[in-house]
Amino acid sequence: MTTTPHPLVVRARRLADDLLAPNAERVDQEGVPASHIEAIGRSGLLAVSAPPEYGGTSPAVARDTAEILAGACCSTWFVQTQHHTPVTTLARSEGPVRERLLGPLARGELLSGVAYAHLRAHPRTPVRVTRERGGRRFDGTVPWYTGWGLNDVMLLAGVTEAGEALFSFTRAREQPGLRASPPMRLAALTACRTVSLELDGLWLPEEDVVLRCPYEEWAAADRARTVNASPAVFGVTDAALALLDEGTAAPLRARLTDLRDRAYALADRPAPHQHLPERLALRVRAFEVMRAATTAAVVAGGGRSLTSAHKAQRLAREALFLLVQGQTAESREAHVKALTS
Repeated sequence: MTTTPHPLVVRARRLADDLLAPNAERVDQEGVPASHIEAIGRSGLLAVSAPPEYGGTSPAVARDTAEILAGACCSTWFVQTQHHTPVTTLARSEGPVRERLLGPLARGELLSGVAYAHLRAHPRTPVRVTRERGGRRFDGTVPWYTGWGLNDVMLLAGVTEAGEALFSFTRAREQPGLRASPPMRLAALTACRTVSLELDGLWLPEEDVVLRCPYEEWAAADRARTVNASPAVFGVTDAALALLDEGTAAPLRARLTDLRDRAYALADRPAPHQHLPERLALRVRAFEVMRAATTAAVVAGGGRSLTSAHKAQRLAREALFLLVQGQTAESREAHVKALTS
């Protein structure tokens, strides 16, 4: 018996085959073009994590589409994946900003980025939020912001004097109190237009605040998400295995399938705060299979793999990026321990 793929999965596969994969090496060198993001928006994929009435669907479909996009062009996947946290945050909100932004974001009329990973540095507070003139003032540094020049809005977070994590939307443009660095030159995914942001008295109105909660509450929810294996890891691994002959790829593919099935089964359990050690162990093992697959692809490609436009070399650099993307102190410690034991 075969199951008919969800329409969004079909569209993701078509985009991957017709647009993303054929241009991935060029994008890696030149940058993610706005036309790629526009094509994803037209396909409905920017709504994948929205409520059903806004075009959203199940976590399983969201994972499938993420695997497909990341395996085809990890840079494009990474820019658009920033969009989904703002959408899910708005979906849980009841404030006026929900009515203003959720529809346009889900329809792909606007693209959002995120500026909140620095919250994981707590108890340090790289971005501080204080009350001022009936709104909120943001001061500090956002070390990493992806999609500058592509995004229309951003979900910006900081820590209040009361120890709350506070999230607010603002335009993803330089404005009074917000200044961007030049684009960073990174070892991998430079194409994503990543900058740092300096905040010096950025003032945002109270109605743009979408979430405020005790930091510990936010951190617990973030920890439950970041111990899960990333679909992008499975997507990049699949792409690397496709460069190997079937006999070489078969044992790694079997390990990949087993890990994917187990990781997704845990992710689908109704209690996200359970089985955290097992989830983290599967995340680390998924990294190990990705590293083996991308390294094997480089070896199989020989000297050609060292050219900047070679697919195996690009996938190997993307794999390095995914090792640290969404990393917390806990996941980093577990991964280093696995590598050194």
